[in-house]
Amino acid sequence: MIAVLKRGVTSEQKDNLCNWFESMGLSVNISEGDYHTIIGLIGDTSKVDIELLEGLSIIESVKRISEPYKKANRKFHEDPTIVDVSGVKIGGGNFQIIAGPCSVESEEQCLSIATSVRASGATLLRGGAFKPRTSPYDFQGLHAQGLQLLEEAKAKTGLPIVSEIMNINDIELFQNVDLIQVGARNMQNFDLLRELGKLNKPILLKRGLANTLKELLMSAEYIMAGGNENVILCERGIRTFETYTRNTLDLSAVPALHELTHLPVVVDPSHASGISRFVERMAMAAAAAGADGLMIEVHNDPEHALCDGAQSVTPAQFDRIAQKVRKILDAAND
Repeated sequence: MIAVLKRGVTSEQKDNLCNWFESMGLSVNISEGDYHTIIGLIGDTSKVDIELLEGLSIIESVKRISEPYKKANRKFHEDPTIVDVSGVKIGGGNFQIIAGPCSVESEEQCLSIATSVRASGATLLRGGAFKPRTSPYDFQGLHAQGLQLLEEAKAKTGLPIVSEIMNINDIELFQNVDLIQVGARNMQNFDLLRELGKLNKPILLKRGLANTLKELLMSAEYIMAGGNENVILCERGIRTFETYTRNTLDLSAVPALHELTHLPVVVDPSHASGISRFVERMAMAAAAAGADGLMIEVHNDPEHALCDGAQSVTPAQFDRIAQKVRKILDAAND
């Protein structure tokens, strides 16, 4: 349930109202907008007398919310959330590009790619240290050493770093990671999501390859319910009957999520297509669809990459993509 307050309500009136709600065992979520203050009620709201509530002089309107996700719901929070990742803002008109290798392989490789993508306009550096692979025989990442190499690249380029966590036991290793990524396979690892909810650190939550938007938002709710509301959603393609591409990029998810939630939405065209020559067009389409950012895999030698070389673009290709995306954004903002 949400209660919209009239303009001019005093802090004392608002506090008294919230205390009344809390006395009924309800959790209260307050969203201060430019024109309205919205109080979201979480819990058993059946005990709230709507007619009594609507009769209060400070109440403009009351609505029951049927969706099970409350904190992620735009109805509770009309204004878009802007997530600050170590000074880089995402959402609310702040478009960012996250770029880097699928997997960190060496100091030279990581720093070379970081330097090139930064020069082309990327504002965050991605790199996998722990890699979930379908085959147990594939390269699984450098683990703690990979995170250390990312930190060294950050120190030299100034780019905040993004890396994927797979296990609750590794959380301490991610203290210096600016944006922790939850991969598609772990989107419904609820124990992990609960632990991430206890952190004061932004989380990039990827949609599972066979999950609905509602399920994605419910996973975000696990993190937010724990107290961490700095969540960024990522559309990375879903599994359909089509086999020509690795996945099917669901660009309709971008405007749909913007209707459903106040959280930022970024798109990963690399995992979505699995084919590097398609990344440019899909990145442009994502920007036109209203995404708050992109996540693109870049490798300086894709043919010899230890992980996902087929979907990785070269630094030169990334530079061209970044330029074209900026043109799309300029046109969309006119």
